[in-house]
Amino acid sequence: MIIFSAVGNSILWCAIGLVVGGIIGFFVARSLFKRSLKKNPPINEKMIRVMFKQMGRTPSEAQIRQVMNAMNQQR
Repeated sequence: MIIFSAVGNSILWCAIGLVVGGIIGFFVARSLFKRSLKKNPPINEKMIRVMFKQMGRTPSEAQIRQVMNAMNQQR
């Protein structure tokens, strides 16, 4: 009986450790993801205009909306 309680106790502590580790891991991953998005924001209309101008083109609003729609569909 003493051995069973030691095994049961260790299994309980392992389960508690996994749950706590999962919760901590979730919040760490979420904060890293938010920091990454703040550092490298997703593409916006201003970036598309700059990209077109670098290629030597002046985009119309319809072209910008078309590119934005295409980018949003890929997500």
